[in-house]
Amino acid sequence: MRVTRETTQCRTSYCPSGQRAVRGDFRGTTDSYDSRMSPTMLKAVSARLNVRTLVGLAALLIVGPSPAQAGQQERSQRPYPALQREPGDAEIVARGRAVYGISCRACHGVDLRGGDLGGPNLLRSGLVLRDDRGDLMGPVIRDGQTGVGGSAMPPQNLSEDDLHAVVEYVHDVLGTASRQGGPPPGEEVALDILVGDAAAGEAYFADKCAPCHSPTGDLEGIATRIDTPKELQDTWVRGGARNAERPPITVTVTEAPGNRVSGQLERLNDFLVVLTDADGRHRSFSRRGDTPLVEVDDPMGAHRDMLPLYGDADIHNVTAYLVTLQ
Repeated sequence: MRVTRETTQCRTSYCPSGQRAVRGDFRGTTDSYDSRMSPTMLKAVSARLNVRTLVGLAALLIVGPSPAQAGQQERSQRPYPALQREPGDAEIVARGRAVYGISCRACHGVDLRGGDLGGPNLLRSGLVLRDDRGDLMGPVIRDGQTGVGGSAMPPQNLSEDDLHAVVEYVHDVLGTASRQGGPPPGEEVALDILVGDAAAGEAYFADKCAPCHSPTGDLEGIATRIDTPKELQDTWVRGGARNAERPPITVTVTEAPGNRVSGQLERLNDFLVVLTDADGRHRSFSRRGDTPLVEVDDPMGAHRDMLPLYGDADIHNVTAYLVTLQ
């Protein structure tokens, strides 16, 4: 079927219901089709659209959605019922927290994000989000439910008061969790990480860092080169700037006295060591226990070894000290 429009107003037989007319001269032809057409036929139909038709369609888009479309969009953006409710009674929420800890935490986790026994994340559950004061959650808690893949939620033998309390607790957590990760209320405040003790940081540096670094050598003027405390802290904890080239890890393999081969380490495991020597040749050595002797020199090894040992106070103190190295 072919429809032609040659006026500045939409004809009733052409315009969809609720569509507004577009000002301007819109001339063109369009071909209607249905879902039974093959992809080849659809391509042929699309090819017959002329340029002025496409311009007219673009104008329809610029005008904006119809009132019916706007209403549909508004409904789709409304929050779930779980996010529209008033806060629950504090005593009931506290009771629900206790009941949840006894009956639910093992499966759904201490933070409702899933536990060791495979329960789903309740904070992202569509059923929980659509629930209105237990109308959906209540039957599942009371009677259980079989999920996809054979997983099952066993029925819980709870009184009506306890069941209601658990529902209130879950919604209370959900209401606060929706704001997790956001900035604190009020005006933005600049982050100040210089909260450590510079003297304690200097002592820590002398004990742990001085074997490789010197405040009058490689770190002289470090606070001038990296003048942002946060970036300075990130750099020293990481062992270098984010995009800096890392020094290579080298290895020396000794098969027998006097037979030593050194080069850049490529691979090392319990059974094999692979290196690239100074001539660019790849050398592989089989390992059996401690034979051959393998000695690895990793310039960044100390930083990696220290990462699990740093405490918050250590990091704050060392940063406070390094800032003084202008």
